Amino acid sequence: MDADVVVLGAGAAGLAAARKLAAQSLRVILVEARDRSGGRVWTLPSSRTSLGIELGAEFIHGAAPRTLALLRDAGSAAVDTADESWTLGDDGELRSDDEDFFGAVGGIFEGTRTLARDESVDRFLQRSEGNGVRRTAVRAARAFVEGFEAADPAIASAQAIASELRSGVDSETRRPLGGYRAAFERLHNACVSAGVTAHLSTSVRRIRWQRGSVTVEAQTSWGEARTFRARAAIVTLPAGVLRHGGDETAISFEPDLPAAKRDALASIEMGHALRVALWFRTAFWETVRAGRYRNAAFFRSLGQPFTAYWTQVPLRTESIVAWAGGPKATALSGASEQELIGRALEGFGTLLGEQTLAHAQLEGGAVHDWNRDPFARGAYSYVTVGGGDARAVLAIPLDDTLFFAGEATSTDGQGGTVNGALETGERAACEAGRALKSTSARRA
Repeated sequence: MDADVVVLGAGAAGLAAARKLAAQSLRVILVEARDRSGGRVWTLPSSRTSLGIELGAEFIHGAAPRTLALLRDAGSAAVDTADESWTLGDDGELRSDDEDFFGAVGGIFEGTRTLARDESVDRFLQRSEGNGVRRTAVRAARAFVEGFEAADPAIASAQAIASELRSGVDSETRRPLGGYRAAFERLHNACVSAGVTAHLSTSVRRIRWQRGSVTVEAQTSWGEARTFRARAAIVTLPAGVLRHGGDETAISFEPDLPAAKRDALASIEMGHALRVALWFRTAFWETVRAGRYRNAAFFRSLGQPFTAYWTQVPLRTESIVAWAGGPKATALSGASEQELIGRALEGFGTLLGEQTLAHAQLEGGAVHDWNRDPFARGAYSYVTVGGGDARAVLAIPLDDTLFFAGEATSTDGQGGTVNGALETGERAACEAGRALKSTSARRA
């Protein structure tokens, strides 16, 4: 055997699992298709701002104890996001949002408690509007599902969305001070220091397994075949990658995963999201209209291709993030980087009524389309109609040999979050460690 455990994927879950396994004095191999660790956490350094540019995860949701501990280890901290938001009305005017956005949306989805059976968000919201819920509230709820959850309301589970809202994870939002980069560099270095052998630029192709033995067949980005043998494997690859089939990038299991596991994967969809980072010569939005938007954290424009824009307030920077999720992101996917930057800029200028100024102030932009990324195939997961316990089923180990982690296996409302990924990685590492210890004891 090359190792006790091979961990597949060096995102948040994979790094957390590898670190915890190595702390148990187990031999660990970490295999990652990208030329970097971090997965869907990706911070680009920027000469314009000390914060860097987040092209992946940016926020901290809920209490997030693992994330906060990681930040402390890296000498960083969390910063509360501001809550002042403005929404573009049908008359083209921005108005301050007085209502608690998450509270209002959560109130609508409380109606799922009376459902005899699960149904799509679309169907649920259509009936809610018919039962007297204000049209503007229903519109906001649909925008939340598409934008915040990056989900398609036509197939997203209304009951699953309601359950995640009730968890309270979405009601508290912070950011890592200076971004996630330092924390994930710290986590990667901790793995290496503990003896983890990391293989980057190495894509998994086949996982052959039987009780007590796993063989992973992989290929490097320069075409070299690699084989790793271990007593167990922790699979932290995104649900979109595990679901994917039909070409040379697909991953196969031999024997195939059990029907229950395949059904669970079929009920976990990857949300589509596009984020465009824009940076300007000055934070001009803080001074237009006599400074009325100086403390704005979020701008919403439900009728535009990019439905949300946000600043870094309370930190003062010259950068803006444009966001599209769900069907709107799908519609934009496939456009070139310059086209996306242009459309995001156009939308922001339209919001403020300052298109000429926005174009004159622009210095640059960056975008990453996670939907077209072969190592992600989407932004983060959500459960489709009737999916119920799909996340829990996906998390169940197989024959004390294959273990599963990643945000898609989080069962307490933290799906789609960094903390959810970190916690599931540690959970899978504990499961694998116990199984290997039990096997060793029996052999002794």
